[in-house]
Amino acid sequence: MLKQSKEKITALYCRLSKDDENEGESNSIVNQKKMLTKHAEEKSLRNTRIFVDDGYSGSRFNRPDWERLMNELESGNVSTIIVKDMSRVGRDYLRVGLFMETLRENGVRLIAIGDGIDTAKGDDEFLPFRNILSEWYVRDCSRKVSASYRAKGKEGKHTGSHPLYGYMKDPNDKNQWLIDPESAEVVHRIFNMIIEGKGAYEVASILQAEKIYSPSYYLSLKGMGNRVNNTFDNPFRWWGTSITYLLEREEYMGHTVNFKTFKTSYKDKHRKKAPQENRLIFENTHEPIIDPETWHLVQKLIKTKRRTNSFHREPNRLTGLMYCADCGSKMYNSRAFFRGRNVDVYGCSAYKKVTTTCTIHYIQTDITEKLILESVKEVSGFVKANKAEFLKIVNLTSATKQSETQKAQKRQLNESKKRITELDRLIRGIYEDKTNGTLSEKRFLKLSEEYEREQEELEKTVTVLQRESDRIQDQTARADKFLELVERYTDFNELTTPMLNEFIEKVVVHEREKGYRYTTTQKVDIHFNFIGKFEIPCEETLLIHDEPKTERYVAKTTSFTPLYEYLCKQGKPTLKLSFDEVESIINKKLCSSAYKYQSYWYPAENRPISNIIYNAGYDVKSVDLKGRFITLSNPTIAV
Repeated sequence: MLKQSKEKITALYCRLSKDDENEGESNSIVNQKKMLTKHAEEKSLRNTRIFVDDGYSGSRFNRPDWERLMNELESGNVSTIIVKDMSRVGRDYLRVGLFMETLRENGVRLIAIGDGIDTAKGDDEFLPFRNILSEWYVRDCSRKVSASYRAKGKEGKHTGSHPLYGYMKDPNDKNQWLIDPESAEVVHRIFNMIIEGKGAYEVASILQAEKIYSPSYYLSLKGMGNRVNNTFDNPFRWWGTSITYLLEREEYMGHTVNFKTFKTSYKDKHRKKAPQENRLIFENTHEPIIDPETWHLVQKLIKTKRRTNSFHREPNRLTGLMYCADCGSKMYNSRAFFRGRNVDVYGCSAYKKVTTTCTIHYIQTDITEKLILESVKEVSGFVKANKAEFLKIVNLTSATKQSETQKAQKRQLNESKKRITELDRLIRGIYEDKTNGTLSEKRFLKLSEEYEREQEELEKTVTVLQRESDRIQDQTARADKFLELVERYTDFNELTTPMLNEFIEKVVVHEREKGYRYTTTQKVDIHFNFIGKFEIPCEETLLIHDEPKTERYVAKTTSFTPLYEYLCKQGKPTLKLSFDEVESIINKKLCSSAYKYQSYWYPAENRPISNIIYNAGYDVKSVDLKGRFITLSNPTIAV
């Protein structure tokens, strides 16, 4: 027997998991303490110290008192460890094996009373098998718990241990959720603040300043949640991530969502987020706190990235709504302080990244907001005054779109089926070639992967078409939702952020069309939530027009006056002048900028020659720097 050291302790380790509680009183912490203490006295082992982990699984080794015991062991303060049996040490045979090696290296004696193990008497040959059996027990328990969990989840019952913040359990049915009025009001506020244009972290700061209890603390007060026994340094501490977590929960629409997370092994400490397709959603299982329209609107808002800069602390509220009409890309907001004024504009993001992909589609924020407010006023006024006609237009539009979609879908389905059949034939063909040896294994794998990838894309296309068809069929119900929205608003004098987010789905901006006198016309399509792009009968398309300047400033003493006189005498709708001709007319050489930059020839401040051309009634249609000539046009002059 090993000699007992006076300085070292005899550690009595007790552990009990929730599963062990079901096995009866013999496994209780009290009984374990009695058994270990009595055995230590019988073996004359003194200086005992008890270590207890109550409610901890044997598959985990990050138990508080176990870690404290290991620290004592590594410090050389332990001479003997006594346990009821080896399963109290743990149920992972690899970790238990490492623990046994640590004991050997430190000369520490282990006694497992129930298994008859005492390392002072020599090694037990059956110990590794006992450890494996202990792990099998955990694995078997995990499998049974998982099967029960999945069976419950597939029945549409809530699988969580406690309700989501905003709900409470029904006293008469623990599987049913009821709305908790106090916390549900906070949930409503959170969603409304997002619609008002606030970010998740801003919402968290507001709730904290108002001393609203955090979800974890509130649930702990109700005896629920994962932190019932925890102490809270600040019960009012809200986090931006907590706000986002609540906003993304589909349960607020009245649905039960099961299998949101998963573990690849019972040994995993942390659960992983499950893909959307692996989740089970049971709709309308409890009373909703948030309506589906509001929930989906908020999802769109929280996924839109909004930037601030040193001049503008608030992000632009139109971001995420603006789209390019030609390439479909989202539009990029640019804001700066330039020449004494604020510049706030949107441009195509594809143009910003790769200028050859698209054109700029430039539009000012203030003009866009005026157009939106004007459109909301007009459409809302029409809807309130002509409800029956509005529903008729929406239904007619829906029927037309549905017919077109069904035709396109049928055509696409036929083409897809034909292609899938062709792909099956091709796959059989390359398989036969591989079998015959005329096609290499590498080539066969490459072709088969390409064909299978194409088949997957075809299936996705069919799914998208079907989804679009379903959306159009639901258009009548969506029109009723729009009517409800219009009735809620009485004041349309100002475009508020909630109004913008609730009414507008997207704003589609077309490229500017250039006209005479360097004017531009730009078309803007405004799409509303629920009804899409709605055109009032006999209403003109929304267009932005630039007003041309009648005359541009040129100094009276300018040397370019002869060019003005020359152009006024021509009377032609189109003129082509070489740089040499211009120099001959003005009787002097042009500056070097005329030969380097096209912008030199277009009207602007401090450009006398271009302003002279403008005042003579001509626009510069094109500039050819290589050929050294300009083309002028005046469409008001008859041919």
